[in-house]
Amino acid sequence: MDLRPSARQQELMDRARELAMARFANRAAETDKHATFPFEDFDDLRDAGFLGLCVPEAFGGLGADFETYCLVSSEIAKGNGSTALCFNMHCLTMLMMGELSEPIEMSAEQRMRHEALSTQKFVEVVEKGVFYGQPHSEPVEEGETDSSLPQGGRRFGTTAEKVEGGYVINGRKFFVSLSDAADYFSTPCILNNLEAPWIDRTLYLQVPRNGAGVSFSGDWDPIGMRGTVSRNMVLEDVFVSDDAEILPAGGFGRFFQVHAHGPLTFTATFLGIMQQAYDLAVKFLAGTEPGMPGKGEISPILGQALAEIQYTVEATQALYRRSISEAKLPPTTEIRQRARAAHVTVQRNAVAVTQEAMRICGGRGLLKQYPFERYARDAHAASVMRPWTQEAVIADSWRSILAAAKRAKAAEA
Repeated sequence: MDLRPSARQQELMDRARELAMARFANRAAETDKHATFPFEDFDDLRDAGFLGLCVPEAFGGLGADFETYCLVSSEIAKGNGSTALCFNMHCLTMLMMGELSEPIEMSAEQRMRHEALSTQKFVEVVEKGVFYGQPHSEPVEEGETDSSLPQGGRRFGTTAEKVEGGYVINGRKFFVSLSDAADYFSTPCILNNLEAPWIDRTLYLQVPRNGAGVSFSGDWDPIGMRGTVSRNMVLEDVFVSDDAEILPAGGFGRFFQVHAHGPLTFTATFLGIMQQAYDLAVKFLAGTEPGMPGKGEISPILGQALAEIQYTVEATQALYRRSISEAKLPPTTEIRQRARAAHVTVQRNAVAVTQEAMRICGGRGLLKQYPFERYARDAHAASVMRPWTQEAVIADSWRSILAAAKRAKAAEA
């Protein structure tokens, strides 16, 4: 088994890392300090063609698949975690229209229409440099979708009424990243047609940020991921045309039934932060970076702590890469469980590694002139991001373990 990146993947990773370290890292402290969106980073992503990273080459994009995107995103996170997390929402929308839509059941007519609408949106990204946010969280905790769709529910308090030529949307979202910046928001909602099965009523619609009836409110002053600017969103009688469909009706609900690896796109951000915290700690202790004095003689205890961080980073990366390498396989129970394990392992170890990296660098590691404390604050966001919070994924894991054991026992009878 060879989990090394391909030559093309490595090329894109190298380009992303160069951009992240030469540009994004120099601005990260300011966007973090003022909790402002990293507009200049997205200008750089646009100029470098990375807004088209997951747009098929046929439409002028770079043609990255799911696995390649995850590898590239980790490199971007090394410069600024907020930039990478926002970039994830744009790229996941591109993947959902493209590669990730392929296993979703559609009629021939739906498939043809989906491909035509996706082409329009892909071309606009490449030619005009637009980008997307994903308002997937909303203050709704109960409902049929919560019991029927454990991963992907809790977002259908937002409704859509079918009208001539399109839909009228009403609802509320919260923690809407890119609220000050995205051109469009890929918005989940549910059709007001109680006679149809709920899954057929799930919609995923393109909502323009400046559309009539779209508003944002609330202060944004969190401890981490401050550059995402994730405010509240209100949709009040927002009209969008039929062409605003990102997925056909029912496609959004079915997406979560055929894909096991959805959360691993944003997990890539936290893997990158963890890797960068370790790399910076090594440079800090060795004194090989300008402005980092080094620790001189390293005690065995400190050396052991550094080695333990390396082991954690390597093991976490190995599990993560194994899991994303399986993204194109049929989602068996084993594959789903490994994806959950990779997701939670990154969530936990990102926090542990960033905090330990700061500790082993001593008192100077606490100074804000170094980014250790920002890495640690950003890392804490991983475990609370819905719908794949650490608690939700662990619950899915243990239920799956017991269900598999019962199936095995029944098969023996």
